[in-house]
Amino acid sequence: MKDRISYLQKKKTEFVQSNSNSSEITPSEWLTINQFLFDIKQIDSPCVSVYYPYGMGQETISLLQESKRKEPFEKIESKIEKRITELKKNPHSAGRFTKTLCIFGWIKNNKINLKEIGTSKKLPYVYMVSKIPFIKPFSDILKTNYDVLLVTLDHKTARIRKFHGSQIIQESTLRIDLQGRHRKGGQSQGRFLRARQTKIHVFFKKVANKVKKMGSNSELLLLGGIGPAKTEFYGELCSELAKKCRFVENLSFSTTINDIDKKIIHHLYQHRRKRVTEIIEKYEKLFKEGLTAKRNDIIYNALKTGAVDTLIVSANYHSDLQFKNIMKMLEIAKSKSSKIEFVVSPKIIKKLEIDNSVLAILRYRII
Repeated sequence: MKDRISYLQKKKTEFVQSNSNSSEITPSEWLTINQFLFDIKQIDSPCVSVYYPYGMGQETISLLQESKRKEPFEKIESKIEKRITELKKNPHSAGRFTKTLCIFGWIKNNKINLKEIGTSKKLPYVYMVSKIPFIKPFSDILKTNYDVLLVTLDHKTARIRKFHGSQIIQESTLRIDLQGRHRKGGQSQGRFLRARQTKIHVFFKKVANKVKKMGSNSELLLLGGIGPAKTEFYGELCSELAKKCRFVENLSFSTTINDIDKKIIHHLYQHRRKRVTEIIEKYEKLFKEGLTAKRNDIIYNALKTGAVDTLIVSANYHSDLQFKNIMKMLEIAKSKSSKIEFVVSPKIIKKLEIDNSVLAILRYRII
């Protein structure tokens, strides 16, 4: 009995640890953030974007007060400061626990507007003024800003759905009338099977053409269905879509939208991890050619001259001594159209911490 209790306690500990370390959010929080971002993306005015760890409100207020901006932004920041004080007592959260609070402020019709959300994810510390709201931390870390094509099929039916975040923005269903078994009489079984296979092949060609039209700008193509149809269909995809394709287990026409959300989130997280790994590999390759920088003062100057192609930043950079300098780098990078990539992998963050939390891929060599 003692051993049994010990075993259950061990399993409970493993469950808690695996869930607390999980990098994926729940579908309900994912949906809430998607809706929030949909509203935020309607803002077409210069905006103050502030992300800060829960419990760091006073430090964030001090940061806002230290930075001097033009008068309209000073007014927005003053209102954000007041809102941060209020949120200390009652934070608005999309998830069960709040790790990061995000506030966006802008002026419309001479009125200051604020929108905020709390998330269970640890997002980078951000304080930025830009032409539109800065939502990349959500796009990168919460995987809410990508187009994903989901294809569910068997030999007779194909359902194609295009998702942007949680919203289905396009949908199509294709079907054929296909006899399942050879009946006695008429053509031989061999001829029946050949005719059946030809019909399936023509159907798959038609589906592949539809997928190509709907999925040209999709980040991922997720392919599933009960039986061997998905693997047979894969051979009909063009090379561009085949590279984006991932097979999805336990997906059928009856799979609930909640389970579909979970599968999309999972595959987007895998895709993001692969992308960050490729960026670091690119950095290491270009290092030999003199097209990288790792000293913060050099990166800062390179950003101001527009020489930085990609700024690679640890999501934990707010714990670095260069914190305020890196915040300025992010704002300059945004204004100079440099790509910003936040890294959440502990292994890569450890590497970045050696280089003061920031690396840069350059557009051209700097002296």
